[in-house]
Amino acid sequence: MTSDNLPSEPGNATVAMAIARFVAAQGVSRVYTLPGSHVKPICSELARLGIHIVSARHECSAVHMAHAEADLTGRIGVAIVTTGPGLTNAVTAIASAYLSRTPLLVMSARVPDPQAGMGALEEVPQAALVRPVCRYVREISDARHVLSGLHMAATMALGNDGPPGPVYVDFTPNLLKQPISDWHLDPHWFNAVVRHARPPHDESIARAAQLLRNSRRPLAIGGRGVLGAGAALEKFLETSGSLYLDTRESRGVLSPENPYSVPALRGRAIAEADLVITLGRRLDFELAYGSGAVFSESARFIRIGRSVEELSENRRGDIEVCADVDATLQRLVTLDAKPSRPDNAWKDELIGMNVEKTRARRPARPAGADGRMHPLTLIDALNQVTDDATVSIVDGGDILSWARVGLRAHTYLDLGPFGCLGSGAPYAVAAALTFPSRRVIALIGDGSFGFGAMEIETAVRTGARALFVVANNDAWNIERQDQLIKYPDQELGTTLSPCRYDLLAKSLGAYGERVEHAEDLAAAFERGLANLPAVIDVAVTRDAVSPDLKSGLANVPPLHATQSWEDAERRMLERSKQARE
Repeated sequence: MTSDNLPSEPGNATVAMAIARFVAAQGVSRVYTLPGSHVKPICSELARLGIHIVSARHECSAVHMAHAEADLTGRIGVAIVTTGPGLTNAVTAIASAYLSRTPLLVMSARVPDPQAGMGALEEVPQAALVRPVCRYVREISDARHVLSGLHMAATMALGNDGPPGPVYVDFTPNLLKQPISDWHLDPHWFNAVVRHARPPHDESIARAAQLLRNSRRPLAIGGRGVLGAGAALEKFLETSGSLYLDTRESRGVLSPENPYSVPALRGRAIAEADLVITLGRRLDFELAYGSGAVFSESARFIRIGRSVEELSENRRGDIEVCADVDATLQRLVTLDAKPSRPDNAWKDELIGMNVEKTRARRPARPAGADGRMHPLTLIDALNQVTDDATVSIVDGGDILSWARVGLRAHTYLDLGPFGCLGSGAPYAVAAALTFPSRRVIALIGDGSFGFGAMEIETAVRTGARALFVVANNDAWNIERQDQLIKYPDQELGTTLSPCRYDLLAKSLGAYGERVEHAEDLAAAFERGLANLPAVIDVAVTRDAVSPDLKSGLANVPPLHATQSWEDAERRMLERSKQARE
């Protein structure tokens, strides 16, 4: 909808009507919520405008759903949660969106102003609770401030002045039903808020081009900034000869078959590149904070992005280009920026080794001592039903570790840098509603599935045609294995009771099937895809030791996320100490 065809009622508009018109003007077609008396006026007006009200089974799930839609479409996601526990239930999902830099508008209502501070029902300091994990927070008590406050919130959410992320606006419930004068319904407030383009400055792009020409082993690393810039990225890699690594933020932007992408040689590429180009990507725990102990100590950095987190966090760039990634890559291609003396032998070796590792016949995946299949056996079977249009979602600890090395995915979501277990089922519901003609497959650990299993009912009720595959090892397995290593005489809270999630699915109106043998997977997936929404409960072994456990992730090292990076950092610090002595 646009502001021209949005219904309005001059002289008789309420605040709730104005809020609904603003949301509709942003191109929003779905709002995720859970019914609550304080916010019903907003939902009612949204429904009158034809916006689909998706009611989840938990407020955390509602925000996760908005998060998934925002990441998949590039538009702002909208969630509405009710007062008190409705808002506190949502805080975890808001924090996940904050660390993922996902644009969300979360709206709520607080206790009526006349009762504030008197011990009212559900009274907590809502704005104070969410302020640390929001880009913008606004409490509105006057009709004059409604549209200007919402406009500011949407502008901040989209990242026009800093990184994108969640914003929070709440209202007093008595305000929602009050009239709003025509004077405060300026049609300009109902124009869609857009994220303004930010082209690179000539000086910074010229310096970046020169640094690229001086390099021999350039490596680009994708982040959130490459979303929507796939064509420019492909052209840049082709013309510059840079190798490429994606991250969870950018996975799927390039085809897994792109020759310049070398995910199987990630460690070598990072350690040996002499120029690292970050594309809208923070140097956070997943990239060793840019440490010279993991990257080459002599490597130069070009950092491209729109916010300080993407430009200088943890490690300053030799060149920092404050601009959109798409426009910057196009300019570098136009300038024919490429190494003047490229190390083609290094590039060709890594590309060739990546192809060999990718195409090599995988060794047999042995079943565990418990007789259950290996997690990669399950993932191999999932790859057979995943096409280029599939939206792939992964949620869990142990199974996420296996999926990172084995799952073939073009459009991809996982639990993000917050490690927010329980996001998979709501993500899948939102993905299926957003793209009803595309295949949506969520691979979820049994522990994680417990957080959001009731959203299977939401999928049934809303017609969200997703396939939920539960990797069921009856355990919080990465924690269980770590516990048995460190505390062999204890197994505290890490083993789960055997559960039949297929039977739970059937009780909620979905298709359900249990699979215990690898040879039965293909037929079970076929039946599930023909009867969506469906839950396929797959028995996998708890004996397989995941890559994340081997990396020392569960050790919680003080300096880095993995033990190998921790050790490398300490060796570098020791060398530095010895050099000073």
